[in-house]
Amino acid sequence: MGALRIVLTIIFILVSIVLATIILMQEGKSAGLGVISGAADTYWGKNKGRSLEGKLEKITKILAVAFMLMAIILNMNIF
Repeated sequence: MGALRIVLTIIFILVSIVLATIILMQEGKSAGLGVISGAADTYWGKNKGRSLEGKLEKITKILAVAFMLMAIILNMNIF
């Protein structure tokens, strides 16, 4: 059981490092004054899910869930 806890801890540390890196790679959400005039509805704004920014958001969500689940599992002391 001790080896499994060590492996989970190493994976937890790797997930946290990757999560922090991906969060820092993302652009800010402030659209500025473009929101007032409607200039934010561009081609890239509508197809954001297919762009790199959309992929980074999906990966961030997945890693955040994995981070929280692993934190809960490691904190339960069942291993």
